[in-house]
Amino acid sequence: MNPSATALKKRIRILLVLFMIAMVVNGLTASPAETELTWLLNHPALVPGFMKEFLENILLGLQQTNSLYPQLAYGYDWLAFAHVIIAIAFIGPYRDPVKNIWIIEWGMISCILVPILAFIAAPIRQIPWYWTLLDCSFGVLGIIPLYFARKWTRRLESMA
Repeated sequence: MNPSATALKKRIRILLVLFMIAMVVNGLTASPAETELTWLLNHPALVPGFMKEFLENILLGLQQTNSLYPQLAYGYDWLAFAHVIIAIAFIGPYRDPVKNIWIIEWGMISCILVPILAFIAAPIRQIPWYWTLLDCSFGVLGIIPLYFARKWTRRLESMA
């Protein structure tokens, strides 16, 4: 592999590792939702005023649900697991981006679908508009490294 191809592959790998880390961190924060919200609300300087009531209501719902129906929190565990599994899928393009570009493209499609789901489900679930925008940001921000990884993978492919 020529030096410019090697450098390009390194840049692709850096983006994929950053994306994978973000997926894992995002997922692992799902399971301890009650603990995280309690901590956050105990630090009022970190909570914008317009979000306080919404987050307190979510915490109350989590506390009541977890006390009466702790098995429902199992869904959060599976959500965390799914994020980790999605991150693991990107090992393929990390190892061989050209051969596994379809995984990068699948990730981009998934990022595009995030706002669609958010704008459909949020009103049904009574989620405030600002939280919907926060949820959409995961898709919007996630597509950026994947876009460049795909672009550079196409360039890498043309060098071969």
